[in-house]
Amino acid sequence: MIKRIVQISFTIALLILLVSCKNAKQKLQEYVTTYNSTAAGFKADDVTLTTARGYINDDKIELRFETNLEQNESNKVKANTSFPKLLKEMINKNEIPKELVEEGIQFDAYFLASDNTVLVKEIINKESIKELLQ
Repeated sequence: MIKRIVQISFTIALLILLVSCKNAKQKLQEYVTTYNSTAAGFKADDVTLTTARGYINDDKIELRFETNLEQNESNKVKANTSFPKLLKEMINKNEIPKELVEEGIQFDAYFLASDNTVLVKEIINKESIKELLQ
């Protein structure tokens, strides 16, 4: 009798777990909503604003980091070293979840000059995340 109750309980628990699991597209939407709602509190050198935009059909999230830097060669050099460090820190803090990357979501991250032109673009996917975390 107890064995039967345990089997039924286990089956119900398993069904609840399966129903409550989110797929990658749902996690993508949830991430973008959460990121944008907490973006006002984001702090990083030279960053004035950050936003996320999700592309469900492309399994992609675009992260934009607007800065107060002018578009010039010295700022590009500076951004080429500081931006990967910022992204690595965000991954380590789970602000960019490895779980999403492992599920096939790609992050296109843009470090923008004060005129909204691109200083640096980084793509974070299954292949590049290993190199970025070194």
